[in-house]
Amino acid sequence: MPKRFEYAASLDAEGRLLADGGSRLEPGEAWSAEHLVLAGLMRCTLTSLAFHAERRSVSVRGRADAQAVVTKREEDGRYALVEVECGLDVELDPALQGEELAELLAEAERDCFVGASLTAQPRYEWRVNGELAP
Repeated sequence: MPKRFEYAASLDAEGRLLADGGSRLEPGEAWSAEHLVLAGLMRCTLTSLAFHAERRSVSVRGRADAQAVVTKREEDGRYALVEVECGLDVELDPALQGEELAELLAEAERDCFVGASLTAQPRYEWRVNGELAP
């Protein structure tokens, strides 16, 4: 039987978010649901990268930017995310090269459940130790 992870969040009348009944996030009026999806994608991808890097005894430090387009989908006429891009700028120590680096980045993308949950597959761009990854 696969592992099962459960999460809960609450949104109060003032727009404050509570994660699992505890930690509070007050994103403010500028933050839409769409921004929060992008934030989830960035955080999830970096977390996935850190998980797979740790298995290789590699430390990770990084940041991310994400953009999305919402419009009507051709196939069903519903408004949805139709384009998603996620740019990640990470430092790996020790540095990985070639196939080993490509495998690590592919695992990070594959195992981010937020990205895997989106109908519009995210396009990822990686900058690793200052270099654009192939």
